[in-house]
Amino acid sequence: MNMFRLVVALVFLAYGLVIGVLNTQPITLKLLFTEFQTSSGVGIMLSLLLGVVIGALIVLATLVWPLYAKLRRANKAAMAPAAPSSVPPRDDL
Repeated sequence: MNMFRLVVALVFLAYGLVIGVLNTQPITLKLLFTEFQTSSGVGIMLSLLLGVVIGALIVLATLVWPLYAKLRRANKAAMAPAAPSSVPPRDDL
């Protein structure tokens, strides 16, 4: 599995290098309070990274955290001692 991760990381590194080399035109990134000059390759990679981070946060907030809270409640219910039954034991046995 570690070899697979290494190969995937190297593929993405090579992909980033190709994007950076093929897109060298200067662009200006204007943010709310600042702006800076960079190449279009860096701008493309930064926007892709920002999209991945925002998407991951959306998935985390809408799926992972609610499921984790549900799992915690289920674990608490499973660990709680059983409540005594309200039916009295039968004496006729």
